[in-house]
Amino acid sequence: MWPHRVEAVIFDMDGLLVDTERVLFEVMVEIGPRFGVEVDLALFQSLIGLPIQTSTAVMVERYGADFPMRDFLSAVGERGRAANEAGVVLKDGVLEILDHLDALGLPCAVCTSSAHGTVQRNLGGHNLLGRFNTIVARGDYERGKPHPDPFLLAADRLGVAPIACLALEDSHNGVRAAHAAGMMTVMVPDMLEVTDEMRTLTHRIAQTLHEVRDAL
Repeated sequence: MWPHRVEAVIFDMDGLLVDTERVLFEVMVEIGPRFGVEVDLALFQSLIGLPIQTSTAVMVERYGADFPMRDFLSAVGERGRAANEAGVVLKDGVLEILDHLDALGLPCAVCTSSAHGTVQRNLGGHNLLGRFNTIVARGDYERGKPHPDPFLLAADRLGVAPIACLALEDSHNGVRAAHAAGMMTVMVPDMLEVTDEMRTLTHRIAQTLHEVRDAL
């Protein structure tokens, strides 16, 4: 199944562990008219998996240099936090795969473009923070996804060679980053379709984390 023995598993967070991408899209659609813009699905999909600086640049290019980006992001963040505080939904199979990794004795990590505070809120609410050996988040690395830096840092913290790490991602940029890090990569699609490029860069396309668990 795998070209190398799996010695660790590295998880993305948004869209893979927690169903936050859809919530964020709905919030941006809701907030956009207050600032005279519309956020369509294609634009939102182009932002998935990007570090905040890059995603902001994409929106500035779309809406113009005079767009009040700071105020827009502040409003989105406030509304998004309120929505998530009402209850962040775990993706299907999260608890089961974490239990399976515990049974196998395999270490695992979170590798995300989100900030540590966001990780604390989203995973802490489900008492999942202690299930991971390390968490790599925005601010821990210089270059975000699609660069390999976040995944390489996660592997280094786990003490496992990248080639022996299984990386699980839902975004195109995340898959690109994990592949560039030399990891065995699985895409579990959320809001992005599986493309020919993704099939080339991954070892497997799984519809749920249950499928990944069964393959381990």
